[in-house]
Amino acid sequence: MKDARAFAPDTRGARVGHLDEHYTTNILLAALSPDDLALLKPYFIREMLERRKVLVPANQPIEHVWFPEGGVASIVANMADNGRTEVGIFGRDGFAGTPLLLGADTSPHVIFIQINGSTGLRIGTAPFLAAVDQSTTLRLTLLRFVQTLITQTAHSAVSNAHQRIEARLARWLLMCHDRTDGDAILITHEFMAMMIAAERSGVTVSLHVLEGAGMIRAQRGRVIILDRYKLEELAGESYGRPEAEYQRLIAPFGKDGPRVAAK
Repeated sequence: MKDARAFAPDTRGARVGHLDEHYTTNILLAALSPDDLALLKPYFIREMLERRKVLVPANQPIEHVWFPEGGVASIVANMADNGRTEVGIFGRDGFAGTPLLLGADTSPHVIFIQINGSTGLRIGTAPFLAAVDQSTTLRLTLLRFVQTLITQTAHSAVSNAHQRIEARLARWLLMCHDRTDGDAILITHEFMAMMIAAERSGVTVSLHVLEGAGMIRAQRGRVIILDRYKLEELAGESYGRPEAEYQRLIAPFGKDGPRVAAK
């Protein structure tokens, strides 16, 4: 079994420096034991995560694992006939590079930052895998995040198949709201259309519906959340269960504290 400390820390492209010894806003890292976090910390580099920055390219070797400390990252499938569709999102609740835990070194999906405004912690693939090999508890905690991501993806499939655009948009806005500070979500209509598998014109109409109901205020390039409870009511069962799964397996998460556990 490899020792993670056998790998020299990766310092290429560092902008801010190494992880502060006592602080990270990444919830998944904060949930690790001190011993497990210590296996990763010497190899972390903190960088700014700007909008459209690619964390994991599609169909190419995964060279780095990223732990966002804010913002929202999209996992996007690109189909020749249907274009790009989001299949998952995460922020400070997770990490980019999950295929590595499952024995794969590439991903068919691209992962990039769709909402910026924060930093991320980068670690090379080799020291990351060495740390995971060294600690069963580290691997287990990271795999728990994979489980929550699978749950989220399943609910996205159900939502896209059975819900109207307004409900899908409400769910997606809630998910982004959970992962951003404040109530303003910086996003364009074009991005929202990709995220909920809808035409841009349909997104525009749906935003007007939600705004008319007092749930949001739509401005150029951003959406301000006004009433989460109404959005949750509109989103229905498609929202809440993945979030409850995260809280059950990892840590408190979301804007309003613990949710009712999934049945």
